[in-house]
Parts: sequence; structure tokens; C-alpha cells
Amino acid sequence: MTIRYYFEDFTIGRVFDSGTRQLSEQDILGFAREYDPQYFHTDPEAAKHSIFGGLIASGWQTVGVCMRLMCDSYLLESSSMGSPGVDAVRWVKPVYPGDTLRMRATVIAAKPSSSKPDRGMATMRCNIYNQKDELVMHMQGVQMMGRRPAA
Repeated sequence: MTIRYYFEDFTIGRVFDSGTRQLSEQDILGFAREYDPQYFHTDPEAAKHSIFGGLIASGWQTVGVCMRLMCDSYLLESSSMGSPGVDAVRWVKPVYPGDTLRMRATVIAAKPSSSKPDRGMATMRCNIYNQKDELVMHMQGVQMMGRRPAA
């Protein structure tokens, strides 16, 4: 694996934009049946009578899509050492079958570790938008990143 991004590349205000991912009805049904079997995620007919007016993706599926888009846009080319966690997740709008999602991750804080000089922590705000550029989800979390090796 070639590392393109080290901790030093995660400067406050830096933005990473992703490609897109479309969710089909089958994607939504498959995820929901396994992990979030509420009727508005698993039963298209019953979902028509919900407050959503139709089938919607689980918010947890949207988080999963966000994770994939993060990986594809920068994490798989980074010195990532994992994450100690997510501080906040908010589902703003429902995601419907056929919606196409994209991610924008912005570095909102970056701090070198005081006890482990080989790494730092980058706090990221990740926004997920649909094809209408409507915000459907945002989350904030911390990523541990390895520091750039001395030349």
C-alpha cells in the first residue's frame, strides 16, 4: 500500500470529497432485514403509510456508506491507525431508494499526540449529501494518523 496522506496532511479546513454511491431498493431491504428490521426499512407497502411516505434506508446504512466513501476518498491511502470513536451522528433527511450519496469530509481539528510522537489525531466532520445536494447525514469523529517519517 502506498501512503499518500499522513497526519501532517490533515490541516484544519482541508476537505476530502468522495465519489458517489447509489442505494437501490434491494440494497436498503438487504441491509435492513439483517440489521434494522423496522417496517419502514423492510416493507415497501407498509412504509407508504409511515411518516416517510415510502421505504427509507436505515441511518446505520447511511453511516456505513459514509465509511465506504471515506475509505475510497482518502483513508485507504492514509496512515490511518483507526479511530477511538465517533462523537456525534445526526440523520437530517431520509434516504430513499435510488438516492445517490456523496461525502464531504472536513478536518475541524488536528493535534499531534503528546505521549506518542509517531501519531496525531484528526477530528473530521463528514457530511453526506443526496443527488439534490441536500444534507442527509452528518457525523463527527476522530481518526488516529501516523506522522510522516523523517527523511
